[in-house]
Amino acid sequence: MMDRNMMDRKSKVTEVLEKHQGEKHVVILHNYPDPDAIASAFAHRLISEQYDIQVDIIYTGKISHSQNIALVKLLGIDLLPFDDTMALSQYHGAVFIDNQGTMTNGIVSALESAGVPVVMVVDHHEPQNILTAEFSDIQKTGATATIYTSYIENGLLAMQKGRKEHTAVATALMHAIMTDTGGFIRADTDDFHAAAYLSQYRDPNLLEHIMNQRRSKQVMDVIRQALENRTVVENHSIAGIGYLRPEDRDAIPQAAEFLVKEENVHTAVVYGIIKEEQTEVLTGSLRTSKLTFDPDDFIKEVFGVNSEGRYYGGGKHQAGGFSIPVGFLTGNACEEFLKLKWKVFDAQVKVKIFSKIGVKPDLLHQQHQLSQSTG
Repeated sequence: MMDRNMMDRKSKVTEVLEKHQGEKHVVILHNYPDPDAIASAFAHRLISEQYDIQVDIIYTGKISHSQNIALVKLLGIDLLPFDDTMALSQYHGAVFIDNQGTMTNGIVSALESAGVPVVMVVDHHEPQNILTAEFSDIQKTGATATIYTSYIENGLLAMQKGRKEHTAVATALMHAIMTDTGGFIRADTDDFHAAAYLSQYRDPNLLEHIMNQRRSKQVMDVIRQALENRTVVENHSIAGIGYLRPEDRDAIPQAAEFLVKEENVHTAVVYGIIKEEQTEVLTGSLRTSKLTFDPDDFIKEVFGVNSEGRYYGGGKHQAGGFSIPVGFLTGNACEEFLKLKWKVFDAQVKVKIFSKIGVKPDLLHQQHQLSQSTG
């Protein structure tokens, strides 16, 4: 039986979608979208179709994790990479899914410039208070996919067994919940309930195939580099891994997940500079096994806000991330300049983290260590 809160949310979602019937919306995913963002956006598109709303799903960065590539290809989920030439004015409204405007590489300001209003925000991370939307549904669940599963279960999409797109969305949502809750280790009652509901529609063989993708050599190399470069202080493992190609970006959270499993470590932070043709971005991931550790507060306090007052990152239960444009120092093919630039950014990250956890850095030792870890 539907509880009062779910009834209210379903009523509000229905009201918003009916109000915008026949429009064209754009769904915004965070940089380098993960299974939770991809699956939830896919579900949103299917729900929106019931109201004759056309949906494009856009993202920045690249889809590089082997499981994410398999998810998109095997389930036929169409995603559009964002670029500055995209005509955003064609959209009547924007929907932010699995994010609240942080970690979206300039899309928020581009939408504002194009006069595109924010229609919905659906997320399970800590409230960021950045966007003003007609409807926001921010819940403390293990995954945004859990929220979308509740929408579907309560009538926003009439599921049919054997129907291709319904099997696909159920499989995608199940995969999302599994990955975002660490194989249900961090799942709550709502996550388990959602998984039980999805189990009657998902394709177990397809799900197994997506889950069992092997790590690439590039990912293994990044994990090795993180191990070699890590500094362990006060149960925190901190590793800078130098410069990375965009297609290797998803190796960063995988390296953080690896480091946090080391004995006497409860929190790991791994970061590097993602080099694209015209931009460079300092990107990092945090993972923690300490239940009282708040990744959202930690990331916000360590890295602060940009010139527009927006945080460079944030987090959720046991995980966080940040993305900081390199800006004026972007580019230059000179090897010595690249090494020097990395030393500066690596030192700045370490000093900020050390300050947060109450450790006074030994600058001479730090400089010696940095000279050994230029990527």
